[in-house]
Amino acid sequence: NNGATASSFKKHRRDSCVIAAAGNGSTAENGDKSGIRGGKGDRSDSRVVGSSTSTMALGDSNHAEIDEDLHSRQLAVYGRETMRRLFASNILVSGMQGLGAEIAKNLILAGVKSVTLHDEGDVELWDLSSNFVFSESDVGKNRALASVQKLQELNNAVIISTLTTKLTKEQLSDFQAVVFTDISFEKAIEFSDYCHNHQPPISFIKAEVRGLFGSIFCDFGPEFTVVDVDGEDPHTGIIASISNDNPALVSCVDDERLEFQDGDLVVFSEVHGMTELNDGKPRKIKNAKPYSFTLEEDTTQFGTYIKGGIVTQVKQPKVLNFKPLRDAIKDPGDFLLSDFSKFDRPPLLHLAFQALDKFVSDLGRFPVAGSEEDANKLISIAGNMNESLGDGRLEDINPKLLRHFAFGSRAVLNPMAAMFGGIVGQEVVKACSGKFHPVFQFFYFDSVESLPTEPVDPSDFRPLNSRYDAQISVFGSKLQKKLEDAKAFIVGSGALGCEFLKNIALMGVSCGNQGKLTITDDDVIEKSNLSRQFLFRDWNIGQAKSTVAASAAASINPCLKIEALQNRVGPETENVFDDTFWENLTVVINALDNVNARLYVDQRCLYFQKPLLESGTLGAKCNTQMVIPHLTENYGASRDPPEKQAPMCTVHSFPHNIDHCLTWARSEFEGLLEKTPAEVNAYLFEDYFVNRVKQLIYTFPEDAATSTGAPFWSAPKRFPHPLQFSTADPSHLQFVMAASILRAETFGIQIPDWVKHPQMLAEAVDKVTVPDFQPKKDAKIVTDEKATTLSTASIDDAGVINELIFKLELCTKKLPQGFKMKPIQFEKDDDTNYHMDLIAGLANMRARNYSIPEVDKLKAKFIAGRIIPAIATSTAMATGLVCLELYKALDGGHKVEDYRNTFANLALPLFSMAEPVPPKVIKHGDMSWTVWDR
Repeated sequence: NNGATASSFKKHRRDSCVIAAAGNGSTAENGDKSGIRGGKGDRSDSRVVGSSTSTMALGDSNHAEIDEDLHSRQLAVYGRETMRRLFASNILVSGMQGLGAEIAKNLILAGVKSVTLHDEGDVELWDLSSNFVFSESDVGKNRALASVQKLQELNNAVIISTLTTKLTKEQLSDFQAVVFTDISFEKAIEFSDYCHNHQPPISFIKAEVRGLFGSIFCDFGPEFTVVDVDGEDPHTGIIASISNDNPALVSCVDDERLEFQDGDLVVFSEVHGMTELNDGKPRKIKNAKPYSFTLEEDTTQFGTYIKGGIVTQVKQPKVLNFKPLRDAIKDPGDFLLSDFSKFDRPPLLHLAFQALDKFVSDLGRFPVAGSEEDANKLISIAGNMNESLGDGRLEDINPKLLRHFAFGSRAVLNPMAAMFGGIVGQEVVKACSGKFHPVFQFFYFDSVESLPTEPVDPSDFRPLNSRYDAQISVFGSKLQKKLEDAKAFIVGSGALGCEFLKNIALMGVSCGNQGKLTITDDDVIEKSNLSRQFLFRDWNIGQAKSTVAASAAASINPCLKIEALQNRVGPETENVFDDTFWENLTVVINALDNVNARLYVDQRCLYFQKPLLESGTLGAKCNTQMVIPHLTENYGASRDPPEKQAPMCTVHSFPHNIDHCLTWARSEFEGLLEKTPAEVNAYLFEDYFVNRVKQLIYTFPEDAATSTGAPFWSAPKRFPHPLQFSTADPSHLQFVMAASILRAETFGIQIPDWVKHPQMLAEAVDKVTVPDFQPKKDAKIVTDEKATTLSTASIDDAGVINELIFKLELCTKKLPQGFKMKPIQFEKDDDTNYHMDLIAGLANMRARNYSIPEVDKLKAKFIAGRIIPAIATSTAMATGLVCLELYKALDGGHKVEDYRNTFANLALPLFSMAEPVPPKVIKHGDMSWTVWDR
């Protein structure tokens, strides 16, 4: 889905995955509390190519252990191997203006080994438009030195050092990756050559933001191995039949569409009959269809297929041959496109950035905003350069665009720095780990649509000796005043919310006398937030998110007029967010983590006719959507399809993947420990993993047939086997320990110390005798796939109730006075409470029953805890894109074609920008109206 056309623009967001039963409308972007189904970590890491260590300077990965409480959401995106490689990487960031600070922030949050900040210049008031670590008291200090303390607070595990003198190329050999944000082409070519030819190669990145224009160049060396090109899990399918043919036709069961593509490599396992395919050899497929594909293999001489089999994609590493800057600049290859309405723009910007470099090296300064003379000089340099290209020259060098480029070229704007800080930060992670596909090799971007619609008088660009001077040099002082007087409402103060607050404080939004910013979030800070919610520190754990974030934002810009609330936005708080509150707003920015809250805010914005800027992230993906009164459709006008839920019978009796086992484990946890148990099973292990399975295979033996005569146990059903309990098996013991500790807790039984010593526990368990199990003849087992909830049989209710009351009264007589059970609420983020141990134990023992591969506790936590993968880079990028739209929304004169909705996937990388869809027009007789009309 490249979302090139607005209609196919699927809203990829972290919460398009809410399961209705679990979604609880929580705010704050990171989804820790909401019923969102988590990502599957990353399996491909285990198959790192042997050669990659020699082609990349990956450092040794025996570095410190990963802090899983802090990094759990990031681990869900990268996996352990990538995180270990990051922890062994040393990075240089040169140029500590807004862009350098953003890149450094994202790398420090990600947890690299060290970041070295380089800058020879001093802080100017000008820098405060885009750099969140500087304050007015830093003016005159060296930029690198002024940045260290605030950046160090983000993560104490990262070593941060500074360089304040001229760099020599030999100094680059200390790093795995180097990033330059403010460097001449001449220097860049020298450094790029050195890095390219170094053994092992050093990854070189040159990035710059000039006003509303940005560029990135990457050179990761002559042979760079990408270990995982897209970050997606390998696709799988359950086989239904394989023909003895050349080529062979493979059909799969139709409960899920296959995601394979022609040319993919796959391996087979568990095939009965045609066992030759189980040799683990990757085979190429073609002719991929939703439920079948052909295999480039002659199977005429193979055994005849009987049953079973799983086919799994083998992800292939990819080797990229980068060119050094000296060669790439003359022969740039394909540019990475972000906006199809501007497909001719990258070659023009390629030229413009070179022309600007020549202007600066000739005159020793940047063009002055509003100076037609400087603009014309830049245009003539570009014209001359273009003529010298001969056949490769451009038809039109677009002087109007170059004029905008010249005027804003000295300014680093915060939204551009935030967006490019996210993209470049991700490129560094790719360089250090081989995880995700790099930018190959140039990316250019502009947002000239953000400029005011009315022409700006040249005198309006003049600096006012204020912290916003750089921004004024691009937009003029009239728009600056509109920003300062805005009344804004940010809903949510998690990862997106923290980034938005920082951006808004730097842009000066709601910082004037008339301005007011309201932020609300009902959540408190927990440790796992700190890996990306960068306004929080570990001493803030347990405090209210919005309050801490608001005071952090006010320290970035003391003029910010901000009020922090702890109210969830919803029908129940309309006394707080009343009509007067909504009517006075200029703009609403969503920073939420679930669809229901988004739909509610959308309805309010629709009713009160307020612009709503919407965004969301999921791992390396992000999307932004503009909702502008009368110009665009509202957020609720288009919906994602619902997530697929496994039928109840699959989860209860016929699981065929680890997700089914974990879903079952989670619901058993609730049944055992949260809802008061109806009847207490004396022997948990036996009941779950022996007796239930014996009952199931007694009711449906291995050779059972359905009413149509087909085998009952055919794909995707897997035939289970009961386990034989043994104290010699550590996972059996682990399960019994976790279960007995938690169960004792619910009954208020003291937990003796010996339980936690495997040896003593084993001795105690061996003394227990378990009665033999006799299967029942008339057991009811649900096999209906349509049922996603349990139904109750109709029986004589009154009789049953009376019998229960009689039993209960007998039971109470045996209990101590005032005895109460203590229900246990599932908490995934505490590693000492045995909750995840029990869930992982339940799921893995069940997986063993059904011969399904088991998972470690971390992976179990992602799936059962419904942890949403999240990283700082995609969040930063999303908020940067939204703030480029905020200029348009607050200026107020823009047409729908000036706005942009974006879907981006930093893993691919893919940037897809499109005009928002206009609202649907309803006609009746000779009248027509939209959802915005009254």
